Amino acid sequence: MRDKCRVRKPFPTGADSPGTPSDRRWPVLAVLCTSLLLAGLDLTVLHVAVPSLSRELTPSGPTLLWIVDVYSLVVATFLIVCGALADKLGRKRIALSGFALFGLSSLAAAFAPNAELLIAARAVLGLGTALIMAATVAIIRNVFTDDRERAFAIGVWTASHSVGTTLGPLIGGVLVEHFRWGTVFLVNVPIVAVVLVAGVIVIPESYNPQPRPWDAPSVVVSVLGLAGFVYGLKQAASPGDLTPFAVIAGVAGLAMLVWFVLRQRRVRHPLMDLTLFRNRRFSVAVLAVFGCFGSYVAMLFLLMQWLQQTREFSPLDAGLAIVPLAVANALGATLAPAIADRLGHRATMTVALAAFGVALAFFALSSTGYPMLVAVLVVAGFGAGIIMTSGADSITAAVRPERAGEAAAIQETSFELSSGAGVAVLGSVLALVYQWRFSAPVSPDVAASARETIGNAERVAAGLPARDAGLVLSAAEHAYDDGIRVALGMAAVVLLVMAAVVAVLLRPPAWSKSRPGEPLPA
Repeated sequence: MRDKCRVRKPFPTGADSPGTPSDRRWPVLAVLCTSLLLAGLDLTVLHVAVPSLSRELTPSGPTLLWIVDVYSLVVATFLIVCGALADKLGRKRIALSGFALFGLSSLAAAFAPNAELLIAARAVLGLGTALIMAATVAIIRNVFTDDRERAFAIGVWTASHSVGTTLGPLIGGVLVEHFRWGTVFLVNVPIVAVVLVAGVIVIPESYNPQPRPWDAPSVVVSVLGLAGFVYGLKQAASPGDLTPFAVIAGVAGLAMLVWFVLRQRRVRHPLMDLTLFRNRRFSVAVLAVFGCFGSYVAMLFLLMQWLQQTREFSPLDAGLAIVPLAVANALGATLAPAIADRLGHRATMTVALAAFGVALAFFALSSTGYPMLVAVLVVAGFGAGIIMTSGADSITAAVRPERAGEAAAIQETSFELSSGAGVAVLGSVLALVYQWRFSAPVSPDVAASARETIGNAERVAAGLPARDAGLVLSAAEHAYDDGIRVALGMAAVVLLVMAAVVAVLLRPPAWSKSRPGEPLPA
């Protein structure tokens, strides 16, 4: 009976009962958007809990960075792999497995007794998210048969991730203000339970009857290469923790990633189709989204720490302080299509990237009180919202309609990888500047311990006489403030360079200029 059912599937999407999936398309979209909202939420909800988490678990600087962004790096690493599994085993089955894994790992993270187990739980949480995200694009394309409705659905689905990312610090601030830091994960559990039940009822099963052959070497090399490279990068953030093993792992990881790219260009059925990057519009749009989203998530992470560590905001106040960023981001994402229709994608993205970069540069170079910070947040949020929406649209528009699914997969991978890379790189810059700039007239042992992280400085100061404690805390706050400004200044430079690249290289899609049947122009 199972074989007969498979024979009846006339389309690559392979809906089990033609006609039925589209009848429940809007409930399906609601379930999928809720799941992606949670995925975006978990990307940033921990940011506001870092100070209280650090006091309880006492992680080192590199370990703290692992806690924060191992989630997004695991999502980016496994997204394409999970997409191949979804095509082979069934999209509904993979999505429901992701929901279950997401809920169980959230429960484990909430009660993690140490930093190592929290990192492990966050990694499994990322794997659950990768399973969800990999299956949902194909599910949306299966249930939305009308082109206009499908474009709207994918837009809403993508926007829900940005909304969750921006709301994360606010929700985290409310929870940490009144409860233990682990509640930022517990909030996922009841929502996932409802989504899991609803998903069983409304999501239709679908397969790809001719899935790509499983390229096991590419899977292994991509996972090990990314893990090794990021491990070396993170250990470099703390010179005292930089061992020969970390250097070897980083170099070996980079070599594996290079080999992965070369292999994808050679094999007949690649895990990631890199020929899409031959399209200059596609490549530029991916690069712009990568730089923007990485800077945006890193900015959220750094500002949450800065407000609490050096401006003495409570977790709730820190979450409320970035509400202007959330509102501006949502407004920018909403208005982006209208602005792009009037000005064109190139002008829209160029101005938005430049505005985001100028806002961060202003923060880095000025003495910023909160009223001025609000202006910075509004400009940065509005610009980032425009780039994320307009950039995603440019990525899809840069390829022929039949390849939109592949483009969407690369787009989501760039979102997740950029968020992890942004926090890793700018967090490492912050750590290095903090250690370099920290200077207090106290004993060498006390100074060495306080120089590791600002959390260590607070713990050391608690056991010192009042005068020495004041010197340590003052030195730590000044060093941390310098580190934040240098890190966001570097992000500003990246964004301004991206604006120049987009202004010069972004062009209308080549396929839109070709007649049917004609090859793409070079």
